[in-house]
Amino acid sequence: MLSVLANRTYRHLFAAQVIALIGTGMMTVALGLLAFKIAGDKAGAVLGTALAIKMIAYVGVAPVVGGFASYLPRRAFLVSMDIARAAVALALPFVDQVWQVYLLIFVLQSASAAFTPTFQATIPDVLPDEGQYTRALSLSRLAYDMESLLSPMLAAALLTVISFNWLFLGTVVGFFCSAALVLSVTIPQPALADRKGGIYENTTRGIRIYLATPRLRGLLALNLAVAAAGAMVIVNTVVVVRGLLGRTDSDVAIVLACFGGGSMTAALVLPRLLDRIADRQVMIPTAGVLGVTLLGFAAVLFLSRGAVANASLIWPSLLIAWTLLGVAYSAVMTPSGRLLRRSAHPSDRPAVFAAQFALSHACWLLTYPIAGWLGSVAGMVPALVTLAALTFAGVALATKFWPVEDLQILPHEHPNLPSDHPHLRGSAEAHAHSYVIDDMHHRWP
Repeated sequence: MLSVLANRTYRHLFAAQVIALIGTGMMTVALGLLAFKIAGDKAGAVLGTALAIKMIAYVGVAPVVGGFASYLPRRAFLVSMDIARAAVALALPFVDQVWQVYLLIFVLQSASAAFTPTFQATIPDVLPDEGQYTRALSLSRLAYDMESLLSPMLAAALLTVISFNWLFLGTVVGFFCSAALVLSVTIPQPALADRKGGIYENTTRGIRIYLATPRLRGLLALNLAVAAAGAMVIVNTVVVVRGLLGRTDSDVAIVLACFGGGSMTAALVLPRLLDRIADRQVMIPTAGVLGVTLLGFAAVLFLSRGAVANASLIWPSLLIAWTLLGVAYSAVMTPSGRLLRRSAHPSDRPAVFAAQFALSHACWLLTYPIAGWLGSVAGMVPALVTLAALTFAGVALATKFWPVEDLQILPHEHPNLPSDHPHLRGSAEAHAHSYVIDDMHHRWP
């Protein structure tokens, strides 16, 4: 897997990603402490609203930026977004009002919504070989998992010698280092497509391509399945461990480490597995594992009636379930970049990656409240069963939308096109072209 780091451009971009992730992780810890300083006992409401603002920025900003990203010089655009994020992180320690936190979080997450899909769309151009790109996706998954494990520990260690406001400075340094690494390499700039549309055409192009492509409609359904299971982990782990089982904060970290460890294990195995097995055969069955695992843990809680006296059964079941969820989560999410790569022309990749970014976070925007409110009002068992049902619904829709015979080239005819049409002119394959849509006039069944 590490052989992909021999590519200097990718090596620098990967290092930029890792450093920015560590900085963001430290800022997450610092933001929680800042919210408590400003709002006291209402810090949870502040953070919940900040999370909602983050998702709104992701869903609303990413498609707009993705529609115009291909017109902008990639390197300058990525660097400017890093600098914008650094400026926000630098301002956060000086705020003393809740509305100021909300405003800065919106600006920060808008910059992230612009940076992340553009960065992701750049990697296929840096690594055109699919095998190398698959390994890059696995490395990226490992980076996210390592960040979730290491950043809180690093922040905790730093907080023993400095105040939490200095953690924001670490975030600033991380974003500036990321910008410097991006500046240190030459980033491919794809040729611009000849488009005549206006603002609406450009801002919605990525989503229209996405929804017109069967395998990507299947990916959207899998995003729902992943978000349902992931929301349970992110929102309710602390509730199960601290509230239901009465265990310690360190036990919360252990459970989350099981999820992260499972995800990392899958990311290490996937490159060789995907060399032999089609993406669909990996992603849909493992998404089903998410639902089965949620139901299985719900059954354990129901049979145990949630009593602390039965913690001897619930605790190991929780560790096993969260490990399985981590494996299945990574097995579904890691190959998604391969689907996006083969479903769009290079000039359309920023828009399509932005569509994936926005639509996947729309799924999280749906499942976060379900996991939180249903868990607090009805209990963990109804929450688990409901989220499992959403997961199975996603799997069923993915099975329906994503054809079993997922050809990259779809044979078809153009009986009404003139002989000089771009699809026909100068092509040895007059009646076949890539399984993407050109000029938005195709609608695949």
